[in-house]
Amino acid sequence: MKALISVSDKTGIVEFAKELENLGIEIVSTGGTFQKLKGENVNAIEISSLTGFPECLDGRVKTLHPKVHAGLLAIRNNPKHMEQLKELNIDTIDFVIVNLYPFKQTITKENVTREECIENIDIGGPTMLRAAAKNYQDVVVITDPNDYSKVLDELKSTNQVSLDTKFYLMQKVFEHTANYDSMIFNYIKNERKDTTYPQTLSLTYEKVQEMRYGENPHQTGCLYKEIGKCTGSLVTAKQLNGKELSFNNINDTNGALELLKEFDEPTIVACKHGNPCGVGSDNSDIYKAWRKAYSADNMSIFGGIVVSNREINEAIAKEMSEMFLEVIVAPSYSDKALEILKLKKNLRVLLLPEITIKQAENSYDIKKINGGIIVQSIDSKLLDDYEVVTNRAPSKEELDDLMFAWKVVKYVKSNGIALAKNKQTVGIGPGQVNRIWSTKQCIEHANELIGEDATNGAVLASDAFFPFDDCVEAAHKAGITAIIQPGGALKDQLSIDKCNEYGMTMIFTHMRHFKH
Repeated sequence: MKALISVSDKTGIVEFAKELENLGIEIVSTGGTFQKLKGENVNAIEISSLTGFPECLDGRVKTLHPKVHAGLLAIRNNPKHMEQLKELNIDTIDFVIVNLYPFKQTITKENVTREECIENIDIGGPTMLRAAAKNYQDVVVITDPNDYSKVLDELKSTNQVSLDTKFYLMQKVFEHTANYDSMIFNYIKNERKDTTYPQTLSLTYEKVQEMRYGENPHQTGCLYKEIGKCTGSLVTAKQLNGKELSFNNINDTNGALELLKEFDEPTIVACKHGNPCGVGSDNSDIYKAWRKAYSADNMSIFGGIVVSNREINEAIAKEMSEMFLEVIVAPSYSDKALEILKLKKNLRVLLLPEITIKQAENSYDIKKINGGIIVQSIDSKLLDDYEVVTNRAPSKEELDDLMFAWKVVKYVKSNGIALAKNKQTVGIGPGQVNRIWSTKQCIEHANELIGEDATNGAVLASDAFFPFDDCVEAAHKAGITAIIQPGGALKDQLSIDKCNEYGMTMIFTHMRHFKH
């Protein structure tokens, strides 16, 4: 029996080859793998001794030869195939241990050149893997070092590898090569800066962890990450304390992080079930931002997510430790703050130094539907410009709050309304089936949680246009003085006229932010 070994990931390969050799299996190898095995006293022969043809073109051609591929593809119980091998003086190859050039590691290196990336596209490796996998009944093909022990155990106990295991290894091959080809495709697409949607969408993700359950306990769940650096992403955060993140933790925290990235000034976002429940900003003091976020809705923050774009200090940590939170994420923590937070055994404390870095604009937003997916570009814009459509223009203070509220409402489930005052949310109305309900919900919650005057002098942001003037009417009654909305309704003028009647100001962004 013969085994062909050519691996980029050499983890455990020497020990595995020695075990195969002890079982009487002849070892054939290539390039760097051959040198590694010979250096460790494995009695391997070089591939050129099998093919009778030297490696050439700087190693680009090593295994692309009939003596390799006929030896892999011949069906052993087909007399015609076996007779042809005999006539051509070709031996069968019974084991293929191959993993591919380190394309992923290459494209993620700093300052890597296109030429270096292209040179790390493996040709012979995938060809061997696919040939061996196609003939899985007769060839044992291994791509993953974690499978070495499984194969050895079966060889030692039964002197063969079971058909079921061979079929499992076949699956691993096509998972490996599909992932590899997808990485190459996406690298080239990004290198060309191609923003068109391809005819066939090939995406590849790496498994990070399986979860205890999914959105609900009766569902399973798993976390995968994109290939590459994923800078500023939750998947790169370092967990400093607490239980393993759940499916809902990850989903909710990701939403909070994306909202946080809209802000440059010290800001804290509290989130619950994918919606912000309290957001606070301050020109210089992260503690003041924390107090604003907390006091915006000190009820819903219970069991929520808190993310900060500045260091968590001792004062903030003390107050956080006095309540039930699921997750905290920040770019850094003072030593004392971390000491305090770690006293809460189950509190998930995450470190994300590059917390403010946004997704690349050519990233996809993907939603699963029954039988397919729908894909769109990410909502990377806030607004291009705005138009004052009322007689009165907003004051500097109102405009600051309008922009603050517009950032928040972008991440509120539609129909979404956000109220803000002094760079603090005072009411958030998410996910209602009509806009007036969201507006009334905002106002009611603001008065209930903060006080009856919470909405006096506040501003209102709406993720999409007002179809009627009822939202303006409700806003005026609550003491709201300024509104930001996309505009574009057939009856826009009704809302404009109502604002003018009450001396309110309203600006149109001409851009909506539905979040479904």
